[in-house]
Amino acid sequence: MVHKFHLPSKRKKEPRLKELRGSLISLAGVIGRKVINQEGQELGTVSDLVCHWDNNDTYPPLTGIILRLSRRKVWLSISSIEKITPTKVLLNSAKFDLREFKPRSGEVRLSKDVLDHQLIDVDGARVVRASDLYIASINDQVRLVGVDIGFKPLLRRLGPNSLRVRAIPDSVIDWATIQSFGGDNENNNHQLKLSSSRQELRRMRPGEIADLLEDLGRNERQELLNSLTPALAADALEEMEPKELEGLLRESSVAEGANYLSNMEPDEAADALRDLDDDLRRNLLKKIPKNIARQIKKVLDYEEETAGGIMTTALLIAKGSDNVKSVKQMLISGNDDAASLSAVVIVNKDGKLLYDLPLSNLVTADDNVKLKQLMKPPSTVTVDPEASLKEVAELLIESRATSIVVADSSEKPLGRILADDLLDVLLPKERFHFPRLLSS
Repeated sequence: MVHKFHLPSKRKKEPRLKELRGSLISLAGVIGRKVINQEGQELGTVSDLVCHWDNNDTYPPLTGIILRLSRRKVWLSISSIEKITPTKVLLNSAKFDLREFKPRSGEVRLSKDVLDHQLIDVDGARVVRASDLYIASINDQVRLVGVDIGFKPLLRRLGPNSLRVRAIPDSVIDWATIQSFGGDNENNNHQLKLSSSRQELRRMRPGEIADLLEDLGRNERQELLNSLTPALAADALEEMEPKELEGLLRESSVAEGANYLSNMEPDEAADALRDLDDDLRRNLLKKIPKNIARQIKKVLDYEEETAGGIMTTALLIAKGSDNVKSVKQMLISGNDDAASLSAVVIVNKDGKLLYDLPLSNLVTADDNVKLKQLMKPPSTVTVDPEASLKEVAELLIESRATSIVVADSSEKPLGRILADDLLDVLLPKERFHFPRLLSS
């Protein structure tokens, strides 16, 4: 059975968590508490609370409790419950149909599936772990409203029951900002999946998602990547620390790894492949589409600390006799690399480099103008693929360009080095978090 979280992209206006602080009830405090019927008789104790997820609820509603009755676990619907307090659960009748509990689609057990599991705080762009969960009544309906990620709740759970009664939030995050992963069912399959429609995750920057990927476990990493668009997933992978990316590729299946690499920039994919053993590298390249694999192999042919080793092979190449309209059409007609292109490489009939035309010049030119008419001094500066990174940096500075074309000894273009790619190699990679935490 698979449970999925579907948190809304458009949320109803609900009370903020801080407005509910006085009425918060701790999940850890409720577990093990007495369940008492209308006549004051104790039926058993609380084993777990169950919530329902759908795409209309910011705060998942409680659908019932799992009652521990001797050695049995039975189901009590929320309609049978009069009141939940920190010390007991009061029922609204003396008689009940005590059916054995069976997991249902769309429902999640808070203690088993969420407590102590990894969560994503979307607002804070970080991975956290639930030390405790809090429920509260909103508009006469009990809902999951917050998660505590502090250390004190863990201490309370390890201590005597008397310490768990009172909810003393330590570091509480509003559940509306949370995306959750969960536990295992009887078949040891992952139960809680990331919603592929989770818009908040898609609005995060690639560097923030990379931080999350580095902090998550194997299964959670795969779920997060599967919830993203291929382009955003590739951008995030490119931002990961080399060792972390290497670990992700090793723990993925060959098909998964090849899919990730095929959506990355060829130079970034080549960097990732360099750190892998020969057998795994060969197997991954076999699974990558041939046209993309050729571009990656072209970069792998050169040493890592050379121009060829960091170039991107994504080039837009046109002849001097082509007109502006035809080249614009090439850009519009679904070129996957269009967003990363900064110029048009103009070549002669033999494929030799004539000029590197900035896209800004192309866009402002008349459609009927030939590309060779847009070629102006100074001539295009190129770099040999075997050149050192220091040489590349010096040429970029001298030419005051934002990129430089890599050309072979016969003056045929091989790739391009962007200034920011060079900086990525020369400067240490650092990312910063400014997490937002709702603390008591």
